[in-house]
Amino acid sequence: MNQDLSDLTALADEHLAAARTAPHGRSAHLVLHDGVLRQTVIALKAGTALDEHNAPPAASLQVLTGRVRLTTHGWADELAAGALRMIPRERHGLTAVDDCVVLLTAVND
Repeated sequence: MNQDLSDLTALADEHLAAARTAPHGRSAHLVLHDGVLRQTVIALKAGTALDEHNAPPAASLQVLTGRVRLTTHGWADELAAGALRMIPRERHGLTAVDDCVVLLTAVND
């Protein structure tokens, strides 16, 4: 484990502050890595995007704060704080509708 997970809210706040001042508008931190399991906190400033990329074999996205738009070819879903969504097993992108923090849980081969 990379960090004490007892205060995910504090970690989210820390990375959102970093994203707001970063030139690329984002900040990320791997909080848990156990074999094939990875959990990453990702903070994005409004309007910032993670361009289309390949999906891991299994993944979910939990929105901790703000709103995001998860997109695949021909499909989009807007998710608000509290939402939990499986990530489609195809190329996808993520755009921050508002300043936001998400928890990405991924299982890689």
